Order: sequence, then C-alpha cells, then structure tokens
Amino acid sequence: MIQLKNIFKWVTVGGNRVFLLKDINLEIKEGEFISIMGPSGSGKSTLLNVIGMLDGFDEGEYKFLHEEVHKIKEKQRSQLYKQYIGFVFQQYHLIDELTVYENIETPLLYQDVKGSERKALVADMLDRFNIVGKKDLFPTQLSGGQQQLVGIARALISKPKLILADEPTGNLNSKQGEEIMDLFKQLNNEGVTIIQVTHSEKNAAYGSRIVHLLDARIENTTHN
Repeated sequence: MIQLKNIFKWVTVGGNRVFLLKDINLEIKEGEFISIMGPSGSGKSTLLNVIGMLDGFDEGEYKFLHEEVHKIKEKQRSQLYKQYIGFVFQQYHLIDELTVYENIETPLLYQDVKGSERKALVADMLDRFNIVGKKDLFPTQLSGGQQQLVGIARALISKPKLILADEPTGNLNSKQGEEIMDLFKQLNNEGVTIIQVTHSEKNAAYGSRIVHLLDARIENTTHN
C-alpha cells in the first residue's frame, strides 16, 4: 500500500542542512496497524505528515496504492488523500463554529456526496459513536473524549483505507484513551490500515509493528 524509499526532508538553518527525515525506507501493507515511536523531535509527526501528503519531502520516492506521489501534481495528491486517508489529531482540529453534525459531515462536502446519502452516513456515525444526543452541540460544549470521538467519526465518514493518528489519546484520561484504542483495533480488524504516532508503550502495543525513530532516521522495527 505504501512504499517510502530513501526519503530525506531537511530545512536549511544558517547555511547548514538540518534533517527532519533521513534516509527513510518503509513499506506498509494494506491492513497493517503500525505504531511509530521515538523521542520528541525524532521526526514522528513529520513522517506521518509525509505519508498523509500534508508535507512534501526533498529527496526519495513515495508510492501510495501504486501512485508515484513524488511525481504527481498537488491537485492529484489532494484528491488521493481526500479519497483514501482519514486524519485523527491530538488537538482534535474540530471547527468551533460548526455543530458536531456539521463537523462530521465536512469531508463528504469535499467529495460531492448527495444530501440524502450524507444524512444517512452522518446518522450512522452518530449512532456508532453514541453521540446522537450531541449532534447539535458545538465542540466547546463537549469533553475532550467526546471531541476526540467526533474527530474520529469525521475521519471515518468517507470510509478511508488508511487512518493516520497523531497522539490520538494524548489529551484523554486513561479510560477514554483505552476506548479510543479499542475502537482503532476494531477498525483495523475491519480492514482499515492504521498508522499511529504515540509516546505510550501501552498504545504502541496495539500495533502489529512498532517503528522506532531516532534523530530523523528509523532506528529499528519490532513486531508485536
């Protein structure tokens, strides 16, 4: 599904190259659940953003579902990720001015899904996450756990093949965190590929493989 070959990403500071990613080689098959770990500043979020096509890179090759990402135009890239990738962020990234219902519906608007079908899909998500009663509330009226559920519902509504999660339980208490991880496990069992960045050994253990980053490069990979 994903092939990263000799990926380098850098910024130039005072004439020197500072590497954000260094010679990354990674292959991820459809249906895998991968955890990315490493100290702060090791390149975890940068790697996730490169995979999610939110960030470019300076050198190397990236194939996603047989498409050569490094060769296609920005517009094709954005079509690719809107169609196949769902993002879940630690800070939720919900739109404060929109209700829960409208937040969940947003990705479908980009995909020109018809009104009646949108309604059915949103209803299905509200139901699945037990947040039907919250659909007319705004994000600020929800707890952290509820906001994260809305964020995940929004990520899932367009039925992505791949979910990218950046510290998905970072702002939650342990019970909420466990619920979110169990949910990811369930989605993975249903065939969704998941790549998560996490500091938590416990959360990392949900993955079938852990990729350890250190100083912008892959230090090693362990299998659970």
